[in-house]
Amino acid sequence: MSGGAQVSAAASALLMRLPAVHVLIDDPAYAPIIAQYGREQTVEALRALLADLRARARAGVDVDAEAKCAPVAILAALAERLRTANTSTLRAVFNLTGTVLHTNLGRALLPDEAVQAVVDALRWPMNLEWDIDTGSRGDRDNLVEEQLRALTGAEAVTIVNNNAAAVLLMLNSLAQGREVIVSRGELVEIGGAFRIPDIMTRAGATLREVGTTNRTHLKDYAEHAGAQAALLLKVHASNYAITGFTKEVSVAELAPLSRERGVPIAVDLGSGTLVDLERYGLPHETTVKETIAAGADLVTFSGDKLLGGPQCGVIAGRKDLIAAIKKNPLKRALRVSKLTLAALEPVLNLYRAPDLLPQRLTTLRLLTRPAQAMRTLAETLLAPLQDALGPSYAVTAAPMQSQIGSGALPVDRLPSYGLAIRAAAGADGKPMRGNPLGVLERRLRALPRPVIGRVKDDTLWLDLRCLEAPQVEPFLQQLQNLHA
Repeated sequence: MSGGAQVSAAASALLMRLPAVHVLIDDPAYAPIIAQYGREQTVEALRALLADLRARARAGVDVDAEAKCAPVAILAALAERLRTANTSTLRAVFNLTGTVLHTNLGRALLPDEAVQAVVDALRWPMNLEWDIDTGSRGDRDNLVEEQLRALTGAEAVTIVNNNAAAVLLMLNSLAQGREVIVSRGELVEIGGAFRIPDIMTRAGATLREVGTTNRTHLKDYAEHAGAQAALLLKVHASNYAITGFTKEVSVAELAPLSRERGVPIAVDLGSGTLVDLERYGLPHETTVKETIAAGADLVTFSGDKLLGGPQCGVIAGRKDLIAAIKKNPLKRALRVSKLTLAALEPVLNLYRAPDLLPQRLTTLRLLTRPAQAMRTLAETLLAPLQDALGPSYAVTAAPMQSQIGSGALPVDRLPSYGLAIRAAAGADGKPMRGNPLGVLERRLRALPRPVIGRVKDDTLWLDLRCLEAPQVEPFLQQLQNLHA
């Protein structure tokens, strides 16, 4: 008998011994799984599992087919299959990239007060659009308008789901069919291919570029600020800086022209900090209040960047312009949910005590952590991590440079400390073959709570700025999963 026939005969015998779905599902051993995942889902997964086992047995490609077809093995495989299928794809990770406001990792982390407010909003009906004092329908923007007006100096505000939506809504409401004047040096593209010219087109406005990439003068704006001009738009330089022989026109310089021609100034401020960061030892970033005080009629900014709140976009400025924006039917399409407002209000309330902000606002606490704190932590974690990785890698504590992220202060760096991991030399003194750092990076991402670092200069860098005390023990506990 040929080898192929022997495999076929063995496979046939194995297939005959595989229990039917109804036999397995009625086994009392399956009761806990059914109780957890429901009978319908369990039966569907079991059918798929048995189909896979049959296919592999027929193909003769699985040397462990006999063991995998045992009733105990089927039960274990089914439990794992159901667990995997029901595991959330949105997972908590350790952000050791050195970027505090990491767009791909969700930007700002919320303080406990905001987290609890969201939990309450999930559990209970809320006065989202209900004025409790009058017993009539209200405006959801009113829930946070007073705090934002006080913090920005604006006459009015409105909230949408992110800053890109804020810019789109503003342009569509005030400049549809008309020109918007922008310096060529401010025609930015940010993450996700959000480009000012493209958003202008979608909003129905006509882009009027003025000046040059590196130098724009007041006369360039004045030349085109005529009857067709709806807005003078200034855009925050996100994730880059133009240096050298440069010139830009400030909001204060534009203000007299704006008043003379009756063309409002709008500023896409991006990060939108509400406090002077220099007060906390950080580089200066123009605040929303400073921008409005300088003469801006409207300012748009994000809620989940330097503000330290949930994802949203805020439009703050003149009352008449905000009223016009809120009448746009797109406002309803772009409005935020009760969860966003539930998180935003307690964050804004923290700003009432600016002296306590570095302790209470998570984003500011991370940004102001002293390098010595991260150095002490690095020295504590060095030995456990080295032990977990073994002799294939060399771990050292090293100084690093963190960044704020999400376009805020793109050229500024924050002194930090962390763990630098390099591939150890082999017995011959030469570097390990293959891509050992790539292998390690994948192993770290495969941990129960993935560890996200960055590879540069043949080193895997784990910046500890965003690893605070409550997270250290969970980090250490899962290092055992790294043992080869």
